[in-house]
Amino acid sequence: MSGLAMPKPDAETMRRRAEIVADMRIIVPGEGVVDTANEMRAFESDGLTAYRQLPLVVVLPETVAQVSRVLKYCNERNIRVVPRGSGTSLSGGALPLEDAVLLVMSRFNRILQIDYPNRIVVAQPGVTNLGITTAVEQEGFYYAPDPSSQIACSIGGNVAENSGGVHCLKYGLTANNVLGIEMVLMNGEVVRLGGGHLDQEGYDLLGVMTGSEGLLGVVTEVTVRILKKPETARALLIGFPTSEEGGQCVADIIGAGIIPGGMEMMDRPAIHAAEDFVHAGYPLDVEALLIVELDGPSVEVDHLIGLVEAIAYRNGSTTCRISQSEQERLSFWAGRKAAFPAVGRISPDYYCMDGTIPRKELPRVLAGMRDLSEKYGLGVANVFHAGDGNLHPLILYDANVPGELDKAESFGADILRLCVEVGGVLTGEHGVGVEKRDLMPEMFNQIDLDQQMRVKCAFDPNHLLNPGKVFPQLRRCAELGRMHVHRGQVAFPDIPRF
Repeated sequence: MSGLAMPKPDAETMRRRAEIVADMRIIVPGEGVVDTANEMRAFESDGLTAYRQLPLVVVLPETVAQVSRVLKYCNERNIRVVPRGSGTSLSGGALPLEDAVLLVMSRFNRILQIDYPNRIVVAQPGVTNLGITTAVEQEGFYYAPDPSSQIACSIGGNVAENSGGVHCLKYGLTANNVLGIEMVLMNGEVVRLGGGHLDQEGYDLLGVMTGSEGLLGVVTEVTVRILKKPETARALLIGFPTSEEGGQCVADIIGAGIIPGGMEMMDRPAIHAAEDFVHAGYPLDVEALLIVELDGPSVEVDHLIGLVEAIAYRNGSTTCRISQSEQERLSFWAGRKAAFPAVGRISPDYYCMDGTIPRKELPRVLAGMRDLSEKYGLGVANVFHAGDGNLHPLILYDANVPGELDKAESFGADILRLCVEVGGVLTGEHGVGVEKRDLMPEMFNQIDLDQQMRVKCAFDPNHLLNPGKVFPQLRRCAELGRMHVHRGQVAFPDIPRF
């Protein structure tokens, strides 16, 4: 797996593999256990395909009771577990470990309840993001967070990564749209947090779980809010001669108090790739393309369109198209939604980054990325949620050329360091996983990391859930004063450090 350091496989677990597989077949009978190398190959990586590793065994439970029994079994025997949804994670959050049970939640794929009066849907974690909207759209409702992978990504994975999408600027990330979850702890206990009501009492453990990347528990049920579709939605397609002018336009729109339903930006390489792929009618003579969607009552939308158009022209816009039909609006978005696969047609490989910056720093960061592109000799295509400063640079490289993957990783790390330097953060929606794990000290000091680790210890004191992810160093809870040390001996001396 490239040069990525992961926890050393536990020799005792590896020795008992046949026994563990047999026990898993008892807990999850039928076709719920996959243990041959060829069959497990489909699970060897997630969306961050640069890193691959076959798991100890793949287990696909169908009931909460099975999830509980698997986790309790592994907890009692000191066996690691890696939870997995649809495997679309772009940060390596679902990367298997050689000595870990890969717990795949894709069979939890049913919608359990639709409550229109209270505007909620209760779904199992394997239901796709788009599947929730599809289930309620006939009544004029939809689920707001819409990652580009919404046709495939699961709602449980969205909770784990706190996923966003093009409409998160106005309607919020997953954290703003999840009302409750059912989860199973590493010891097998089943816990409910929140529910079909607006607020919950006590500590905000639901907030702790959302974005916890599979380190604290396994989600088995999700309650989300659904929204009524707006009366009107129209989009503007705005071209600029420079990315800096496009970035300033974004800042000015937000500064004017306008909150679009979505505001996305693409640079020249991404524009050309998307247009060649989708034929959405994008202008090809611009350096930056901004898609601004406004929704609400038609009178309000018409008024805001005029304001945005004026702001765009003040910032040097050379072209501005306003959608005149629903079909045209959807065509504007078609290219943006297909930007990732489109870029895959112009480069043998690409490395998709994810960082977030203050909007006012967009021109500076775009200029910095151009300098880094020249430094590393690798191209970069930019596609990002401009409204909330969530960048998705796509670093173009060829894995067949020796050293190019390493250069791409270094290039990406420097982009994230730049994001932190200007007051941003390492991730907006993809999560830390293994990709950004070793960059966490760029953003957090040791005290910060220790406090985060104490939360991990409270939920999973043996560090069996998704180890090797998020934290730059695997440490024992004893080192944080969470476990008793007797005569210099800790309870789990075999937990590796890296």
